Amino acid sequence: MTRQVRGLLGWGRRCCAAAAPVLMGGRWRRRMTALIAGATGALSLAPVDFLPAMFVALTMAVWLIDAVVRDSATSEDSPVRCIGLRARAAAALGWWFGFGYFVAGLWWLGAAFLVEAEEFAWALPLGVLGLPAGLALFTAAGFGLAGALWSRGAVRILTLAGALGASEYLRGVLLSGFPWNTFGMAFGGHLLTAQAASIVGMYGLTVLTVAICAAPAALASPAGGMGDSLSDRFWLRRLAPPGVAAIGLVALVVYGYGRIPHGPEVAEPGVRLRLVQPGVSQDTTVFNWDNREKILNQYIRLSEGDGAGASLAQQNVTHVIWPESALPFLLADHPEARAAIGDMLPPGAVLVTGAARGEALTPGGRPNRFYNSMQVVDHEGKITGVYDKSHLVPFGEYLPLSGVLDSLGLRQFVHIPGGFAPGAPGGGLDVPGLPPVTPLICYEAIFPGFGPARTERGVILNVTNDGWFGQTPGPWQHLAQARLRAIEQGLPLVRVANTGISAVVDSWGRTNTFLPLGKIGYADSALPSALAPTAYAKSGDLFFVLLLIFCFGCSALAGWRRDAATDCRQLVDHANGDSQ
Repeated sequence: MTRQVRGLLGWGRRCCAAAAPVLMGGRWRRRMTALIAGATGALSLAPVDFLPAMFVALTMAVWLIDAVVRDSATSEDSPVRCIGLRARAAAALGWWFGFGYFVAGLWWLGAAFLVEAEEFAWALPLGVLGLPAGLALFTAAGFGLAGALWSRGAVRILTLAGALGASEYLRGVLLSGFPWNTFGMAFGGHLLTAQAASIVGMYGLTVLTVAICAAPAALASPAGGMGDSLSDRFWLRRLAPPGVAAIGLVALVVYGYGRIPHGPEVAEPGVRLRLVQPGVSQDTTVFNWDNREKILNQYIRLSEGDGAGASLAQQNVTHVIWPESALPFLLADHPEARAAIGDMLPPGAVLVTGAARGEALTPGGRPNRFYNSMQVVDHEGKITGVYDKSHLVPFGEYLPLSGVLDSLGLRQFVHIPGGFAPGAPGGGLDVPGLPPVTPLICYEAIFPGFGPARTERGVILNVTNDGWFGQTPGPWQHLAQARLRAIEQGLPLVRVANTGISAVVDSWGRTNTFLPLGKIGYADSALPSALAPTAYAKSGDLFFVLLLIFCFGCSALAGWRRDAATDCRQLVDHANGDSQ
């Protein structure tokens, strides 16, 4: 072998030898190792975006499962019971891994509980620790499934990739779904590697991320023999999986580089957007009925810009966009507010704003059902289009099991009697002068495969209010996930946030216009044109399913070649006899 290959193999031996005392130690030592490994993986997420952290985390994940499989292999129990023991032990480590990952990646949720601290501060541990504990159950399921199907050799990397890909998908769809910070966002946060999402989507990107980032674990395992007497041929076999993974990573980068054009960008003709970022505090001492005129005037002042007295028509602005829940009143019920908006807008221009909407369940009655909506207002002050948010935030916009929790004195964050009601899923929004709009309010942007059927032209319009989370990683992670929707669909993204981050992103995920987190102001932008429908837009999660079939197929093939009655004994032989 060349000196470089021998050096790499020697490095693998040394890493495994250093990790062996921890991974082969007691139960709590392994759990704390899993916790730290998961937290390390969160460093690969926005705004840090340190991709090597995910390589470290997932390599340790493989070695942790190796260790518990080795322990179960020494048991004299039946093969079926042996598989159950290793699945349960792997699931326990998976929970600790997931708990560390989600606490480190979602700690900023605690900021929302401090906006109205006198009412919600007591529940801060539930958000910062309770939610990660629940989400970690999905990671535990992925580890447990991988442990049950675990095999010797490189195929175990694919087993983990398939198992975690499946568990992350379930996390995104069960119990209303919460696919925030999937493992695939380690690649999704980088423009070149994120381009693969145009084919495989976010969940397919998760499978690729796990398969590539866990591949260094195949160099060796602290659970197996580590002696220097192992043959060079043996070590070359172990070098093959990380080598293939490296080729795969390079292929993703090359594909991304080739997919993104390097010429001038094409824009939609006759469209000039103005994104307004007002920075209105969500504290009820500021955002309330008494301050309604002050807040509306702030929006109008920012919308008119600093054009030295020039009107919006003279500034060629065609569309003004305000963030989610911009006003502390029902816009439809206040003609004077709509008239002020109409006076601001030149003929042909429109305002698109987030605004609560009320609906009376009885004719002539007061509104008693409320929606978190996106509304279009023309230059006459008329509301010409409405989209009602369909995917609501549990505990933020509505209270699950409200009958029980209301009796305990609990309520959702928003001050709406009974919380918001969901709108009809998959709706669009007709905005004059824009191509077909896919409206997404707040965290609807974290869900792939949204909205009405994709057309040749279009735009994703995302209004949100991340002011609850202050100067934390939350808004950066939210933007990264919204940007991935643009890449998946081949559509431009227009995103307006109360306190940031507002941006216009083109159909390849490049940021054209940007208002930083915490800045009060506005930004003007053209609207980038859409691409032809991507493979993901046409086929949805088909390629993700094919990746799962490939991973589990390889795992099943490896298991089929062994007789179930001798499976445990072969694992013992692998752990203790490879160096003999």
